[in-house]
Amino acid sequence: MRRLLPALAVALLLAGDLTVRAAESFRVEGLPRDDSLTIREAPDAAAPALGQIPAGRRVLGFGCTNETPSGLTWCRVRFDGTLGWARRRYLTPD
Repeated sequence: MRRLLPALAVALLLAGDLTVRAAESFRVEGLPRDDSLTIREAPDAAAPALGQIPAGRRVLGFGCTNETPSGLTWCRVRFDGTLGWARRRYLTPD
């Protein structure tokens, strides 16, 4: 069982086109000043919302993928204790 867990972790990482790397800092831009970017449960606009990132705020990113049904690029992000997915279009390297 102990050998199965590392193999399972590697398989999960390789299953998607998610680039694994150190945390990267982004700033939410491209939205009206009083708007916010939605953090979603999965990289899909129809996925349940987990939280919001106000425009102009910093967020940590943990890799991006465009292997989604919509073909849009999404990034795994953490903001204010919430871990989920946000559209790459609105994330500018900080």
